[in-house]
Amino acid sequence: MVKFIDSINYDELIEKSLRNVVYYALKIVEDQGLPGENHFYITFKTNFPGTVVSKNLKTQYPETMTIVLQNQFENLVVRHNNFSVDLSFGGIPQTLTIPFDAITYFADPYAKFGLSFTPIDDEDQIETAAPEAPTNHNAEVISIDSFRKK
Repeated sequence: MVKFIDSINYDELIEKSLRNVVYYALKIVEDQGLPGENHFYITFKTNFPGTVVSKNLKTQYPETMTIVLQNQFENLVVRHNNFSVDLSFGGIPQTLTIPFDAITYFADPYAKFGLSFTPIDDEDQIETAAPEAPTNHNAEVISIDSFRKK
């Protein structure tokens, strides 16, 4: 069932579009590696639903964490809603999975480019059952028979 909205939230639409910039930048790196001197700083919420980090990293960074994608990363896989990457922490390789909605900051210092995102509340991410159909208790039932040619 389609959820009807009362108004268009342009701030939300812009935010989604800017998250697509991050998606496409990471897609370029997934396909060909980092071009030139480009490199990324990505800050994300470690407690966001769908974020996968080790228990040690979660303990060390209970709310937010910043990673750098520059020289030492492997297996970058970009999906529609998230990306995963292998990084080394203290010499121990680990795979992180980060939903795009968990990202609060993205920057490419070489390009002098940065984006800050409004943190999304966990409650906003919880999928709920299909919304109920709008009800109008004052609705009048009209028979289509009155519109038919006789």
